[in-house]
Amino acid sequence: MPLPVLPTSLVGSYAQPEWLIDRARLADRFPPRVRAKELWRPAPEHLTEAQDDATRLAIRAQEEAGLDIVTDGEIRRESYSNHFATALEGVDVDNPGTALDRSGHPNPVPRITGPIRRPAPVQVADAQFLRAHTDRTVKITVPGPFTMSQQAQNDHYPDAGAAAMDYAAAVNAEIRDLHAAGADVVQIDEPYMQARPDAARAYGLAALNAALDGVSGTTAVHICFGYAAIIHERPEGYSFLPELADCAVDQVSIETAQSGLDLGVLKDLSGKTIILGVIDLSDPEVETAEVVAGRVRRAFPHTTPDRIVPSTDCGMKYLPRATAEGKLRALVRGTARVRAEL
Repeated sequence: MPLPVLPTSLVGSYAQPEWLIDRARLADRFPPRVRAKELWRPAPEHLTEAQDDATRLAIRAQEEAGLDIVTDGEIRRESYSNHFATALEGVDVDNPGTALDRSGHPNPVPRITGPIRRPAPVQVADAQFLRAHTDRTVKITVPGPFTMSQQAQNDHYPDAGAAAMDYAAAVNAEIRDLHAAGADVVQIDEPYMQARPDAARAYGLAALNAALDGVSGTTAVHICFGYAAIIHERPEGYSFLPELADCAVDQVSIETAQSGLDLGVLKDLSGKTIILGVIDLSDPEVETAEVVAGRVRRAFPHTTPDRIVPSTDCGMKYLPRATAEGKLRALVRGTARVRAEL
């Protein structure tokens, strides 16, 4: 389907059903970096079927809300990153290491014991499933090479920068396969670029560009302040954002709703399409259409409507399903108000 001006989208994850995953246990811990199979409610022999059913529901919820760009909701994932990161060669997930999360707390992580390699596509079947169940523009997400290098214990490479470059090669191969499988947009999630800007400047940006090398399909990168359910305090601005102006990515996803971000930063990204977070995921109250419309209009002094994709601030993984559904409808209705004014 052709996209309208101001096409609406999720950042990535949608709220997983309570019958699929133990949401209380999920919310009571930091996002898993190694596998956390104990979170799934169905028996192992029924899990794939249950995840398929829940993914269909997530797709349908987005369509019924009126979103123009649909994701698979990351329904099959325990976190945005561990699904991909633990599928790679060169990491020991049975004997994990430890690394500090962006909150400063130690967390079990994959332990790098050899060269990072992608032995086979990881999410191609997910992209094909998504493509087969909607006629709308589809987006699928992968964790970024820099972020994965920060969510691992490096017992093999001379430094984290070298590990990040091999992660980049794995991500690059995955992106190519995802586009070939029918993904219209592939989004790279790089929240640790905001959390660790000095390392991001030192080698993270080079790894991101390596992950994008030779890719012909549309790509996005998501930079965020962390899940609102876990990271409660928001800085006034991004510590790493203008650096993305010259990278090869087409779209940059940022949060503006919860933080009340000064959108003057968009002038630094004038050549990029902006996935504009206008839904506050820290507030259980569903926004009115006019609140959402006001957040979209704030961007107009700094960029043009044809370069804006109104979206959620971050993933909706930790929201109750009813709240997530309401906020998606608000996103669509608020954007429709602004679209009618153009």
